[in-house]
Amino acid sequence: MNYPHIPGPIGVFDSGYGGLTILSKIRETLPQYDYIYLGDNARTPYGTRSFEIVYEFTLQAVNRLFLMGCHLVILACNTASAKALRSIQINDLPQMDPQRRVLGVIRPTAECIGTLTRSRHVGILATAGTIRSESYPLEIHKLFPDITVTGQACPMWVPLVENNEAQSDGADYFVKKYIDSLLEKDPLTDTVVLGCTHYPILAPKIERYMPPHIATVAQGGLVADSLKNYLARHPEMDAKCTKGGHCLYFTTEAEEKFSESASTFLNEPIRVERIEL
Repeated sequence: MNYPHIPGPIGVFDSGYGGLTILSKIRETLPQYDYIYLGDNARTPYGTRSFEIVYEFTLQAVNRLFLMGCHLVILACNTASAKALRSIQINDLPQMDPQRRVLGVIRPTAECIGTLTRSRHVGILATAGTIRSESYPLEIHKLFPDITVTGQACPMWVPLVENNEAQSDGADYFVKKYIDSLLEKDPLTDTVVLGCTHYPILAPKIERYMPPHIATVAQGGLVADSLKNYLARHPEMDAKCTKGGHCLYFTTEAEEKFSESASTFLNEPIRVERIEL
């Protein structure tokens, strides 16, 4: 594939809108860079799909962002990070362009866990796909083998957020249900990771039902700090990232639908363009 070799923006990909919570924190931390956000909203959610399909869709998105000039792509999606990242890094990048990089959101989150938990019991709230992949226990145990990791799938949380029901009374039932279920599995849990980029939108309700002694970890700030650190350690990649402070938005769904829902995640009006993968 003939990709552009001049410097370009940093690509941020998500299956839907959740990655906007990551993008928002990245832009807060690194406002000088240019970004392209690509949401595969037409095919969301990824959380219930097979490994093969998530890998295929994610690879298509990465390829498109490379063609749009990105040398560095962040998978701002836990499901894509869990089901597709490693295969793309190992099997595809060497053929596509060994100088380009694709990074995920699970590793930066895992790296911080050791300093956050005192009881060494950590809970993960995530989509069914991310929980089934065992990606969080695997990454955490590589770094902190002594930590007990308990996962709880929250299949209703993404639909609540995507349908603008996150603040509704009906959301309370499902927020409490999954938190209670996680803590029943391991009452010693003192740190809970929100392992899906949509979940910070539910933060007010999560705080209401999470016991006060348990720390809740959102990923945006962790991923932003990790990216800042990565670019500082890799000046050759930093030089390939343009710095004009601009951000372009693309979706595989209708522009109006994306713009309307994106306002839930971003406090600014945006212009978005529809593309096909």
